[in-house]
Amino acid sequence: MTTVAGAGARRRPFVLELPAVACTVVLLAVAFCVVYPLLLVVLESFQVAPPGQPAKCGLDGWRAAFAEPLLRAALINTLKVTVTRQALSLALAILVAWLIARTDLPGRNWIEFAFWAAFFLPTLTVTLSWILLLDPDYGLINLALVGLGLVGRGPFDIYSFWGIVWIHVITGSLTVKVILLTPAFRNMNAAFEEASRVAGASTARTALSITVPVMAPVVLSVLLLGTMVSLQTFEVEQVLGVPFRFFVFSTMVYDLIVTRVPRYDAATALSVVVLAAMLPLIVTQQWLTRGRRYTTITGQFQSRRQRLGRWRWPAFVLALLLTLVVLGVPLVFAVLGTFMKLFGFFNIPDPWTLKNWKTVLTDDLFLRSLVNTVVLATSTAVAAVLIHSLIAYIVVRTRYRARQALDVISWLPFTVPGIILGLALLWLFLDVGFLRPMYGTMAVLVIAGLVSGMPLGVQIVKSGLMQLGGDLEEASRVAGASWWATYRRIVLRLMAPTLVAVGMITFVGAARNIGNIALLATSANRPLSILQLDYIAQRKFEEAMVVACIIMAISLVGALVARVLGLRGGLG
Repeated sequence: MTTVAGAGARRRPFVLELPAVACTVVLLAVAFCVVYPLLLVVLESFQVAPPGQPAKCGLDGWRAAFAEPLLRAALINTLKVTVTRQALSLALAILVAWLIARTDLPGRNWIEFAFWAAFFLPTLTVTLSWILLLDPDYGLINLALVGLGLVGRGPFDIYSFWGIVWIHVITGSLTVKVILLTPAFRNMNAAFEEASRVAGASTARTALSITVPVMAPVVLSVLLLGTMVSLQTFEVEQVLGVPFRFFVFSTMVYDLIVTRVPRYDAATALSVVVLAAMLPLIVTQQWLTRGRRYTTITGQFQSRRQRLGRWRWPAFVLALLLTLVVLGVPLVFAVLGTFMKLFGFFNIPDPWTLKNWKTVLTDDLFLRSLVNTVVLATSTAVAAVLIHSLIAYIVVRTRYRARQALDVISWLPFTVPGIILGLALLWLFLDVGFLRPMYGTMAVLVIAGLVSGMPLGVQIVKSGLMQLGGDLEEASRVAGASWWATYRRIVLRLMAPTLVAVGMITFVGAARNIGNIALLATSANRPLSILQLDYIAQRKFEEAMVVACIIMAISLVGALVARVLGLRGGLG
């Protein structure tokens, strides 16, 4: 049924009704994959019987969790890492986004693309690259400083609190904030800035007194999203923190499960604590998003870029240095690490070799993992395009009464730490009888990829649909075409660049994902990302770097394709 809003000077957008039954099926399926697993985590925290035994409720898991000697330290460590990385990355991100979007910074388009590409680099790859530079014993920077006689002992130690913070800042924390803030700064109404300049204020004073305060709601929303992502950290602390007994909540949950006798009750109890800590952040972020009227975004006033004057080239040097830190250094040293006879030791005789590549590329384990990765990433990407676009379509283009609930549920996985989401899905496949045979298959990892990628995929398609007029859809329906024919022939074709961009982003995410699947992967369905983690656990850093480079190549190609198609689809 086609519904066209009627009278009035302002014509409402065209609404294409999908049968309520179909919408309800989608809502229930999404809730089953997202909400039900999280409820299982809460319920299992009160389960004291071992898996496979008759259910028995109690508080033993909670007692065990709060009796953990490392719990207090893990809580403090989590808060310290979160606050420090958010403070540093937000300040840098505001500066970089402002320089790219509002000033005459040289090479700003290339710098923006560099941050986009860096966002897709696997965190584990970046971590290994910086180990080559900042290891306290053989890090290249430490060796250089000692060799020059500037210090007696290398001053930098990546296996430390500040080493962990450094990696977080230059990976997801900084890059994702730049990606989110740059379009917001670019679309901001510049009337107040122009008035400030006419009044004689300098560029710096205008930025501090006008631009940043006007953008405060957007900045606060991005900060909250970044804080929620901070609570999801796993790989960095697992690699850099465990060697000096530095635990955060996610690594504690992982450690409780992968022990010889898994302690699921304590792990789920800790997971519930993290979920409870997320609730205020979720409510606040949703309130900010709904309450914002986007009054800063308008096309009525086109401003010229602010001139940096004598600070133009110093600002360019700063932006270039940040670009090298987030993208250049990881790329160069990830490749160098693959050719080292002994990972990190640059000063041994004849340190270079091709043996690592030969060892990995001829290993049956690698070949199986490569096939698993291709199957996983491709299947997840194709399914994401279909499912995420359908969810977005129901939310944007229909009057289904529960569409807001569907929108909130589709966004929920973003707020759940990856290791806890993996634990929730693990309980789903172990608890639901008809799903139990799927455990250990590729389908489990595909579902995990779909769920974890749902927030970003749905939001991107929603943005594209909001920019898409409904005239062609309306004409198709008036001509007698069915909903499916209209959706397939009109919507999917017009949205093709956006949908392919979503597919590529999902492909990259599935190929490099670790936290969400660490508890779900087995020897039968292990992808390259988990193989890399296994190599690191076995101290086979040379082989791990080879795998890292292959994942990095996949990620960068996917990022480039997604960027080009995203710009073509109006998402740039």
